[in-house]
Amino acid sequence: MTGIDFHSATLLAAEVTEKTTSQVSGWGILLVLFVVFVLPFLLGGLIARALKLKDFSRKIGLVLFTAMIASTPFAWQIANGHDWRNAIRLGIDLAGGSNMVFEVDEGRSEKELSNEVMDQMVGAIGRRINPSGTEEVTVRKVGQNRIEVIVPGADSDDVQRIKSLITRLGSLEFDIVANRRDHATIVNRALESPGKDIRDGEGRVIASWREVNGDESYTDDQMVSRPFTREDGTQGEEVLVIIEPNPERRVTGKYLVRARQSTDQNGSPAVAFTFNARGGTLFSQLTSKNRPSKDGFHRHLAVLLDGKVHSAPRLITTISTEGQITGRFTQKEISNLLNVLNAGALEVPLKPEPVSEFSISPLLGSDVQEKGKRAIIIAAIAVILFMLIYYRFSGLVANICLTLNLLLVMGTMSFINATFTLPGLAGLVLTIGMAVDANVLIFERIREEKARGSSLRMAINNGFSRAFTTIVDANLTTLIVAVVLYIIGTDQVRGFAVTLFIGIVMSMFTALYVGRIIFDIFERKRWISDLKMMSIVGSTSIDFIGKKSLAAVFSIALIVIGMGVVITRGEDNLDIDFTGGTMVTFEFEEKQNIDDIRGLLQAEFGNSLTLEQLQLSNDPASEGRFFRLRTTMNDADAGEGKAEATKTIRKNLNNAFDDADHNLRKVTMSFGEVKQLEGSENTPAGTEVELTFSGEVKPSTIDNYLKEAVAAIENTDGTPKYERVPEIRLTGISDEKGEDAAAEVKRFKKMNAQAGPDLLADDLKTALTDMQEVMATTAILDEVNSFDSSVASEMQESALMAMLISLIAIVAYVWFRFQRITFGLAAVAALVHDVLVVLGLVALGAYLSNTALGPVLGLNDFKINLPMIAAFLTIVGYSLNDTIVVFDRIREVRGKNPALTSTMVNESLNQTLSRTLLTSITTLIVVLILYAIGGEGIHGFAYCLVLGVFVGTYSSIFIASPVLIWLMNRPGSATARATQQSEKQASVSS
Repeated sequence: MTGIDFHSATLLAAEVTEKTTSQVSGWGILLVLFVVFVLPFLLGGLIARALKLKDFSRKIGLVLFTAMIASTPFAWQIANGHDWRNAIRLGIDLAGGSNMVFEVDEGRSEKELSNEVMDQMVGAIGRRINPSGTEEVTVRKVGQNRIEVIVPGADSDDVQRIKSLITRLGSLEFDIVANRRDHATIVNRALESPGKDIRDGEGRVIASWREVNGDESYTDDQMVSRPFTREDGTQGEEVLVIIEPNPERRVTGKYLVRARQSTDQNGSPAVAFTFNARGGTLFSQLTSKNRPSKDGFHRHLAVLLDGKVHSAPRLITTISTEGQITGRFTQKEISNLLNVLNAGALEVPLKPEPVSEFSISPLLGSDVQEKGKRAIIIAAIAVILFMLIYYRFSGLVANICLTLNLLLVMGTMSFINATFTLPGLAGLVLTIGMAVDANVLIFERIREEKARGSSLRMAINNGFSRAFTTIVDANLTTLIVAVVLYIIGTDQVRGFAVTLFIGIVMSMFTALYVGRIIFDIFERKRWISDLKMMSIVGSTSIDFIGKKSLAAVFSIALIVIGMGVVITRGEDNLDIDFTGGTMVTFEFEEKQNIDDIRGLLQAEFGNSLTLEQLQLSNDPASEGRFFRLRTTMNDADAGEGKAEATKTIRKNLNNAFDDADHNLRKVTMSFGEVKQLEGSENTPAGTEVELTFSGEVKPSTIDNYLKEAVAAIENTDGTPKYERVPEIRLTGISDEKGEDAAAEVKRFKKMNAQAGPDLLADDLKTALTDMQEVMATTAILDEVNSFDSSVASEMQESALMAMLISLIAIVAYVWFRFQRITFGLAAVAALVHDVLVVLGLVALGAYLSNTALGPVLGLNDFKINLPMIAAFLTIVGYSLNDTIVVFDRIREVRGKNPALTSTMVNESLNQTLSRTLLTSITTLIVVLILYAIGGEGIHGFAYCLVLGVFVGTYSSIFIASPVLIWLMNRPGSATARATQQSEKQASVSS
């Protein structure tokens, strides 16, 4: 290989990749660009000319352009002969997906497994396959050494890509290539022991043979390389690299700050990277020591990805924090590499193939899905009809804006490949209900302007102008929350943050920009001469602040009672998403109905379970026979707790399906003589035995049974004989001919079991005998394992931190906008109040579900799960929006007056009462319909939102405003003195 020099701070590879030519016709690209970017503005110009409103040309063109962009994903599906709905990626609850369980390759691992290592693995894998946090992917630890990955709606190509992302170690390393001038002694030792590491006197690795990626060849006379045969029989090349013996001084990916796409000097795809300060220092030292000699001799730097040399360019100058990796990368490889590098390397390697792989049917039954979809449609229609009837022409404008808003949100979500669950779709409709708020603010302002005697044009102009500040303030505070949640929060919270951000931006655009254009056109063309509107709330003068003491007592009592119920229920408040539990896969002899199976299991396990219908990959005949149960039943990670949980689950399963119509598959086992292994270079000492089964089973299944049996062996005093179960290697014996047959078959009728010397032969025989008895009397259960919550403990801490920082950001922004920190503190007080009240009412609702009130109010044993967390975050956004609108009116009424009196606040609350109630009504229309007829898929989600609307409306009037008065008029403050003076003057004048 001919090296290419390093220039300044950039690493360049030795080869230049050929540019791939696009298969898309140039004319086709031009046509698409014309339709999307040019045609909307041409149409805008034509429409403006036809209306004789030429100054509206660009405005109309921009609206058409945004609609065209948002429609592109759906139009693309139709153009390719597919249903437009294929552009919407549905979640695991609606469309099913793929479920894979990967196992740590402990034989290749240099680290001892621990909970910390496994948690790091879960985090890295999650970031790799779901970097944006919008795809509803689940990654969690299973047992001691396995990781479960659930991907919604993935096809076979996606599954293969995801497998590659998951199992790739993701290590990045920079080492100097050995040369005969600097490393003659090491080179001679390496050539005497080809393929083996070279160690120093302390046993530390100082040089290693590393495989060259692909079919690259290194021919530099100074570089030491050798041909070798790979495991698959193909020929490859290895290069000798010098290893820094001190691990803390090695230049690796752990110092990586960011990797990004770039191009090399030839325009080929490359990966640019940035190290942190420590990494930059180490890299600078490494490259400085290996700069060219005065006689022109150059050293080479090996760039290793996953232990393979991808390039080995010549070093020209010292390099510190910035660099570039180049090679023969395709665009897809670059994208995958960036995901892997930015997510971080895996602490320990995973086996390349999953130990379990299933396709999952939708988690929600078809009837539940239909109920949810029907409720969503009815709720959307109800909001549209309400706006049309109440606001008439203005309502029509609002509906046009809402429809465009929906298109823009759906199109944007499709562009970023976001996943929609049933609660997510319900939340989308809720966005419509809440997006009405901006329109209501504008329309109520227009009503006020008309009441003052303004002309129609002036009323429209002033209505939009005066509502603008309020709308921006209310929505920007929520946008700040969305940004903070996305940057700091967990994957689940980030997905919500993206949806929230997109929904707010689009609703502001449609209400303030599109709505204004429609009103202006109709008024300029004199198609409207007046704006008729209904009115349910006229001019009021309610003394809201006078009831602050009663409201305080009511809120405190509600919070105390609610928190008491929360504490009493303890972990019963949490769904399986947060508690984790035990999972088990089982198989029936015949095809079964999932609803029947769920009912039978609930009779044994209660309602705290989830059931998944599985299908073996590439085996349609297995549909309806495989199921996976997840229960909150406690299953300790090791020891007696696990054995007891497993026994109980096995017993309950057999009790649930003890009739002739639900025959669980049984597999019996026999075993041969337990033989002693003397041990050799290729085979370690220990014991060996052949196992024979009546039907095909997976090695991982038998591994679980055998380890459980060994763990149950006790000493004479009743204590466990083995604190840690010794390693037992199971190898399938295939009946197929050919070298690769065993690798292709995942289920076997015969297996070979090998145990190390730590497991006594008599104990292995005892374990096999016990296992034989269990399998003869009970159904075969696969993957009986504990599993972690969908949100790991550090991720929960991350989510809480994101919420805390969001509250601080709200205080800071409101402080900036209203010039007083008290406004921000009062808004946060209302948010905390709302979350505590709703949390308590959720627990109270679950407690009352078994009373006579339960069926009447539609109460269930509600448990906090991920959709409910999304509902709580929605409540925060709704309450914050409501509060800021009230505060904005208080600021307007107060003007430059230094005082803040109860009269001012009451006047503001009465002026905004119509808007507050109308927004609450439109939102309630949505959530009540979702709650009443939406079915179990969104019942808990909708329940939270119903409570949130009532509590949010109440708190913006009776909590936020009184708290603001109390904070502003604290004893000794300037505002308090001004308020007292103002009240004295008011009493004198009266």
